[in-house]
Amino acid sequence: MPPALANGLGYKPLDGGWGWMVVVGAHISIGFAYSTPKVLSIFFKEIQENLEASSSEIAWISSIMLAVMYAGGPVSSLLVNRFGSRPIVMLGGLLCGVSMVAASFGNSIVYLYLCIGVIGGCGLSLNLNASLTIISKYFLVKRPLANGLAMAGSPVFLCILAPVNQFLLQMFGWRGSLLILGGLMLNCCVAGALMRPVARPPKHSTPAPPLNEVKEPPKNCNTRPKMGCVNNAKKFLDFTFFKDRGFVIYLIGNVLFIFGAYAPIVFLSAYAINQGVEEYSAAYLLSITGFVDMFVRPATGLIASSKWIRPRIQYFFSFAMVFNGTCHLLCPLVKSYAFLVTYAVFFGVGFGMVFALIFECLMDLMGNQRFPSAVGLVTIIECFPMLLGPPTAGLLVDIYDDYKYLFFMCGSVIVTGGLFLFVMNIYNYHMLEKEKPAKVREQNQITMENQDQLNISS
Repeated sequence: MPPALANGLGYKPLDGGWGWMVVVGAHISIGFAYSTPKVLSIFFKEIQENLEASSSEIAWISSIMLAVMYAGGPVSSLLVNRFGSRPIVMLGGLLCGVSMVAASFGNSIVYLYLCIGVIGGCGLSLNLNASLTIISKYFLVKRPLANGLAMAGSPVFLCILAPVNQFLLQMFGWRGSLLILGGLMLNCCVAGALMRPVARPPKHSTPAPPLNEVKEPPKNCNTRPKMGCVNNAKKFLDFTFFKDRGFVIYLIGNVLFIFGAYAPIVFLSAYAINQGVEEYSAAYLLSITGFVDMFVRPATGLIASSKWIRPRIQYFFSFAMVFNGTCHLLCPLVKSYAFLVTYAVFFGVGFGMVFALIFECLMDLMGNQRFPSAVGLVTIIECFPMLLGPPTAGLLVDIYDDYKYLFFMCGSVIVTGGLFLFVMNIYNYHMLEKEKPAKVREQNQITMENQDQLNISS
């Protein structure tokens, strides 16, 4: 399949065309990346009984998988920069399929940590970062909508896979279910095949040197590969981002959100069963959350693209976080299945809003050129709260034998993160306005000095 043609200039994203097929591929790969650690929780009760593990130990499976997915961001960015998104997504799909098939033969919880957590997490990391990066190359004006549609893969797959996994569990047990799930995840290879690169116009070729002219080889040429690796590492682990006030504010709020984001999903089915809900109905709570999330993400992308919200997208992001955390704080107050369904609906709204905006806000802060480096650094830092969040929540369940403390902890942490973002963004924009005249004066001074030098030279 030939590369997609760029527009006349070759540098402005297409905002359409084959880009929508790329969004379809990203929808599939991101769908598996975000939904798999969640829907695996349906197997946890049976795995826990079969392998005699505690709630905290079983939560490490999803936690390690998510942490490795996030920690692999810089490595994935390097690979995408070197080989492009298409082969990296296909490799990620292969790793995901192999990890689930291998895990179906496991007889210890540590073996599942290795197969599902480490190998599967590596595959998901390749899928996620490569998909996000190629969307930023195909879209600019319609980027919020494209991101929203791609990120909607998470709720779509969550909505579908939750009841499917419950059915597979009853028919084949957790081992047979993982085997079948591994086969399904190989579809990420097909998704990767859709991600053809954007062709850029050829650069003007420089005239060839005369045949009789012998060019001297560069000195220290043997050090170039080493220096190239160092430069690439610096590019994708660019710690100068920490000098950017807006980036640091975004990162702190995001870390707080990630710490409490996934534990409610991991334990929602078990919490419902603990409240006396039938197993299939408990699994459908995840489907309800995913179904609502499916429509909220693209709708949030459209709202974020509007002329009223786009300049204030950071505030919109903080509101979504506060809304999400409030849902968790109210969840332990509900007891009946009808109220649990209501919680799942509002949880889907809050979760969908946050994840439709989470990368768009980073793109808004860093710009298209710096986004791949920024997202790599953010994801590797986020792996720590991702790793600790669900096991900490599981530990609370083991200690108190009650799920309500899990929801109180996650809700309070997320609300704190949202309020922090709101207050600190007000401060950040205020400081930027104060610093703007000084920057203008500095720029004018530099321009005048350059003009003086030109006058003297002439």
